[in-house]
Amino acid sequence: MTGDERPMLESWLDFHRATLELKCAGPTDAQLRRASVEPSGLTLLGLVQHLAECERNWFQRVVGGLDVPPVFGEGNETGYGLEPGRGIGEALGAWQREIARGREVCAGRGLESVGRIRGGAMAGVEVSVRWVLIHMIEEYARHNGHADILRECIDGVTGA
Repeated sequence: MTGDERPMLESWLDFHRATLELKCAGPTDAQLRRASVEPSGLTLLGLVQHLAECERNWFQRVVGGLDVPPVFGEGNETGYGLEPGRGIGEALGAWQREIARGREVCAGRGLESVGRIRGGAMAGVEVSVRWVLIHMIEEYARHNGHADILRECIDGVTGA
């Protein structure tokens, strides 16, 4: 609750990562593929894949300046697309690898260190590591709200 800024930001991001993983613990692969309500196609499995893509994009591409392909292949840049043969185990493994790689990329970089957004309407805009960490906390917090609703639709489980 007190302390240096970097560990505090990293701790909040880790909390939200752990919350997503908790939301995916228990249901079957079929349940994790279930959307909450039409017309939404949002699923817990899709959220894990999407957040793996977010991890890769913001830490490797933006902070690290690396040219890396989408985690789940061309045509699935958002991560939301589900493949029949890919279950939660594979998706969580990919997501965890992206988290580990992002930590490696950020190690030794200060909060003021600058990366550059690649592609989209904001292409070329510089952002600090601080900004990326705050953005990722926000990204996870928003999607964990979605995950809570999805999980409640599956089996009634809510909360962190």
